[in-house]
Amino acid sequence: MNTPKVIHWFRQDLRLSDNPALFEAAKNSSILPIYILDDINSKELAMGEASRFWLHHSLNSLNKSLDQNLSIYSGDPITVILDIIDRLDIKEIFWNRCYEPWRINRDTHIKKELESKGIKVNTLNGSLLWEPWTIKKGDGTPYKVFTPYFRKGCLLSDEPRKPISTPINLDLFNDNNSLKDINALSLLPSTKWDIKMKSFWNIGELGANNRLTEFLNNGVENYKEGRNIPSKPFVSRLSPHLHFGEISPNQAWHAAQKKGDDNNIDHFCSELGWREFSYTQLYFNPELPKKNLQPKFDLFPWDKDEKKLIAWQKGQTGIPMVDAGMRELWLTGAMHNRVRMVVGSFLVKNLLLHWHHGERWFWDCLVDADLASNSASWQWIAGCGADAAPYFRIFNPVTQGQKFDSDGEYIRKYIPEISELPNKYLFNPWEAPQEELDRAGVVIGKDYPNPIIDLKLSRQNALEAFKTLKKVDD
Repeated sequence: MNTPKVIHWFRQDLRLSDNPALFEAAKNSSILPIYILDDINSKELAMGEASRFWLHHSLNSLNKSLDQNLSIYSGDPITVILDIIDRLDIKEIFWNRCYEPWRINRDTHIKKELESKGIKVNTLNGSLLWEPWTIKKGDGTPYKVFTPYFRKGCLLSDEPRKPISTPINLDLFNDNNSLKDINALSLLPSTKWDIKMKSFWNIGELGANNRLTEFLNNGVENYKEGRNIPSKPFVSRLSPHLHFGEISPNQAWHAAQKKGDDNNIDHFCSELGWREFSYTQLYFNPELPKKNLQPKFDLFPWDKDEKKLIAWQKGQTGIPMVDAGMRELWLTGAMHNRVRMVVGSFLVKNLLLHWHHGERWFWDCLVDADLASNSASWQWIAGCGADAAPYFRIFNPVTQGQKFDSDGEYIRKYIPEISELPNKYLFNPWEAPQEELDRAGVVIGKDYPNPIIDLKLSRQNALEAFKTLKKVDD
């Protein structure tokens, strides 16, 4: 009897271990593993440049794990899949679910179309600890505040699924009509800005598991407090690996739980919970990337200063803690979480520029650009989202630097032109006496920009702008 042939469609699950759809597909079947780059249905939500860079290397890693049997395509998935099925006489397909609204709509259409042609479609959860629709309040509505969502909803629900082992002796075949190789997807940039970026990461399933092990062995013991210090290694740096599915949240959750029960482990698991909360927000609010969850912000008097936006993007605002973060983003494709809050607050409150500008820039520059987390986080910092930081909570980038980069290591790493300044003026070089500037060899306005705004005045302007919303409410 011939072994039945099935498709496993890799999407945001670029791994072999703890891959529910692959595990099920491997039962008594010969598998055609495929990846389809879909820039058609995604439209304006097509992956940004940094994400495409990561995807290129992640697909190469996955293909190696599959003994070069990954078949690659580009186009509308329904067209690609129907063509494969017709040519190779396949009657069954497996995939792990995705949760972005455009993917849900696309996959619903694909499933309906395939089932109408007698194709069996199997979809599983390989990306989340809890399905968004399973965690609700007692009245059946979704949570809008994180703490009760996580403590009363998630933790009192079923325990996250235990990780599944890698299928043994996968029976794989490939499609001779697929693209020649991953390079044919043209994911890498034409200008080689990504060369240095790659040195900061170990991309792929093996790299993801090594990163988790390294964090749990050497970083998690100081996670709760240490994660606020951008120069220290007390963060997991797992977010891009989780986004592309090189490791599952279930693997991270249960590996952490095995380390024991303490405040650091609890805090790390709650951060995994924030990721889940972001997906819940997106699932129940499909317009999250564009629409304020709090409608009163629709009338907020945003500024439209293109020069200030460009200065922010390039890390040339003259505010060291902000510029260090933006330069870290450009160089590495990531930014420390504490600094993300600082640069975000600066954009939407000190500069009064719409959070959409930040969301779009991060979408293009982050290797962990995740639609749910990116949108929810920008709405959080802007004060217009679910369980958001109050708009009047305005981070002072000078005091944030003094508190969380007290030795100046982070700022000196990314802004070497002011590295000779003493710590007293490193976070506010415009206030340094001339003799200190001369001693450090710094000319403000030449070697490093003058601040593009006055922090105190811009804070007052932000609070005045927020008061206009209160008047609307009244």
